[in-house]
Amino acid sequence: MLLDQINETGDIKKIPQSQYPELAKEIREFLINKISVTGGHLASNLGAVELTMALHAVLDLPKDKIIWDVGHQSYTHKLLTGRKEGFDTLRQYGGMSGFPKRGESDSDSFDTGHSSTSISAGLGMVKARDLKGEDYAVVSVIGDGSLTGGLAYEAMNNLSKLETNYIIILNDNEMSISESVGGMGKYLDSVRTAQGYLNLKEDVYAQLRSNTRVVDSIRRAKNSFKQLFVPGMVFENLGITYLGPVDGHDTAGLIRAIKEARKVKKAVMVHVVTKKGKGYEPAERHPARFHGTEPFIVENGIPRNPRTTANYQDIFSTVMCKLGARDDKVVAITAAMADGTGLKRFRNIYPDRFVDAGIAEEHAVTFAAGLATGGYKPVFAVYSSFLQRAYDQILEDVCLQNLPVVFAIDRAGLVGSDGETHQGIFDLSYLGSMPNMHIMAPKNKWELSDMLKFAVNFDGPTAVRYPRGNAYDGLKEFRAPIEMGKCEPIYEEKDICLLAVGCMVKIGEEVRRILKDKGINCSLVNARFVKPIDTEYIHRAAGSHKLFVTMEENVACGGYGEKVRAYVDENRLDCSVLSIAIPDQFVTHGSVDKLRKELGIDAESIADRILKEVHR
Repeated sequence: MLLDQINETGDIKKIPQSQYPELAKEIREFLINKISVTGGHLASNLGAVELTMALHAVLDLPKDKIIWDVGHQSYTHKLLTGRKEGFDTLRQYGGMSGFPKRGESDSDSFDTGHSSTSISAGLGMVKARDLKGEDYAVVSVIGDGSLTGGLAYEAMNNLSKLETNYIIILNDNEMSISESVGGMGKYLDSVRTAQGYLNLKEDVYAQLRSNTRVVDSIRRAKNSFKQLFVPGMVFENLGITYLGPVDGHDTAGLIRAIKEARKVKKAVMVHVVTKKGKGYEPAERHPARFHGTEPFIVENGIPRNPRTTANYQDIFSTVMCKLGARDDKVVAITAAMADGTGLKRFRNIYPDRFVDAGIAEEHAVTFAAGLATGGYKPVFAVYSSFLQRAYDQILEDVCLQNLPVVFAIDRAGLVGSDGETHQGIFDLSYLGSMPNMHIMAPKNKWELSDMLKFAVNFDGPTAVRYPRGNAYDGLKEFRAPIEMGKCEPIYEEKDICLLAVGCMVKIGEEVRRILKDKGINCSLVNARFVKPIDTEYIHRAAGSHKLFVTMEENVACGGYGEKVRAYVDENRLDCSVLSIAIPDQFVTHGSVDKLRKELGIDAESIADRILKEVHR
């Protein structure tokens, strides 16, 4: 097999280009087989195989730099840089990351995981290169989806006057290019990027610089012609040379385009058209489902372990549809995650009250604020780690005006295999610092429904944060009405009081059972509200409990535990506080159960810490 010849960076150059189509086929088979076992990002990687091969064939890694926007399409890059064996532990604890990691390979030039960052990072690398007087290529690979993020345009605005080579690859896997436009694009590319043309253009301008009127006339005529015939003029008008579109599955054509792009002494965009899921029929038919997939059966694409119970996203979906039916002021907003967050059904039923803002969380939040001033009830469904991109908008545009915007915070807490960039472990801290914000976390699926209904009818900013995965359906007999700032006592005894936030209530049940087996009295309380905390209950419970144990799946700094401890200290209550939280660190990839154990927030570890505290 050709793939057997690739064991380290640069080995692809030893393979004749005539054999690249066979190599691409082998790479796809390898990725499909490996990801079917481990899970991971499949469709995006299958679409970028030839593009990655072409980049590796032309560039000199690790001297040259590739920045993969988001990074979920970098599997072929990992394969071509000597990490073949790592795919057996892909996204597993202690194994290979599903995203580029500088600590994993010197061919990974920038750690990514979130969208729209690659052009900014690439421009910074170009500046560093030029300041040091060095000579190497910098290439940012960005998808058409990532171009919906404002950061990409901020960066493009900043590079408009660049007078040194910088290549941007636009990996377009959705746009349909007609034959006529494609043919004209290829023809004009061959003319505009041919070395003879570039030399002629510079020679003509050099000869005519003394006659500015003639030069200006030529430039106006040239620009008018390009406006009529050259695709990508929006980029040209930003000062970026546009090449394309190029067939993203024609390795020879891609190699030619990248070589030509390297000759341009300014920012140049190569528009590459690819097919998401290329080479695997289930992924081609359902690219969204195979974007980030669980392990599946290769022959048919069916998940190996299909879900048998509803997850929190299913519950959210059902509740949102009911809220939409009851109140025509409810508007659902997503940042390119309609499927992931569970808003697809709402979109289908109420298309006029559904808005996909694209990968633009900042815009989505301020857009929601504007909706709220118009008397509507916006619900922004967003992953926890993506919401943090809009910190300023939440603070200034929503909280400052005390507007009734609901933040449905999905994937809150540990999310597992996607690792540091996706763990939702900071939202309680950054939202908790904001005046007028109210934060809730449900213990089970029933409470998620109740909290969403409460939030939609509350006159102020609210956040409901819930985890990824199967929705807990235990403790359904405990369903007291939601009251602002009030907790929910579940089991009340004395001595030790477990104050658990959201998904930690289920773990709290296990902790309580362990302690009860050892003859220790223990109360279990569902905190419900992280802001405001139920100070009345804490004050009252301090009379019968010597130890409060706060439990949250959030970093310790700025979390629920700090708030409880501060209240106990300020009021000099006769009890101590043990805060169980995630250490103030980034958390690697791995299964949620494994990560909880490693972080000391699983039931057994928590019980051990409590026992040590009690017997001190």
